[in-house]
Amino acid sequence: MSKLFIISAPSGTGKTTVAKTLLSSVDNIRRVVTVTTREKRPFERENVDYIFISVEEFKKKIERGDFLEYAEVYGNYYGTPRDQIEKNMKEGVDSLLIIDVQGAYRVKKEMPSAVTIFLIPPSIEELKRRIINRGYKDKNMDLRLSTALREIPCLRFFDYVVINDFLNSAVERIKSIIYAERLKRESFIRDIDKYYLDGKIIDLIKGGDCYVRQTEDRGSYEAG
Repeated sequence: MSKLFIISAPSGTGKTTVAKTLLSSVDNIRRVVTVTTREKRPFERENVDYIFISVEEFKKKIERGDFLEYAEVYGNYYGTPRDQIEKNMKEGVDSLLIIDVQGAYRVKKEMPSAVTIFLIPPSIEELKRRIINRGYKDKNMDLRLSTALREIPCLRFFDYVVINDFLNSAVERIKSIIYAERLKRESFIRDIDKYYLDGKIIDLIKGGDCYVRQTEDRGSYEAG
């Protein structure tokens, strides 16, 4: 089975920008496109940035159980579609989900094998600057900042934490996480045919006998 990677962060931290850069430089991974009821922004593309639907359509999807999780955020609905993740798993492709902290917690509960990555800003002042640069001011900015201050402590419940100080550095750190997860024993053996290995090496890995065994009566190892 392929893996689900989740990038989450407080609003304004830069998770979407990091994810887009990441997707362009890592193979065999697809973004899970979130469904939302909010208005489409001028620079956004349908089925690329979000899937934009009406509140009525969204509620029908809830009734059908189409979402792995959903929530209301700042007055709009957001949902994670199950079918995209299931399709990727069938095709052996990893999934990348960019989602808020609340959503990440819910998905992890549904899919404990998901790999969660928390993106954190280098400082509160930098976070304020990024929120303002995104066009949020006054009360809206205050709301997003106060929410961020409550979300940052949630990083304690994530598998990995990455500081988004510089874009390229943050992307490289997340790439390292993805590659390390793919090289875990069970993932490596499952995908072994994808690697350029000699046939004899593959046969030994798949069915050879390990010459070392652990004795039951003491914690030492001996040749068998």
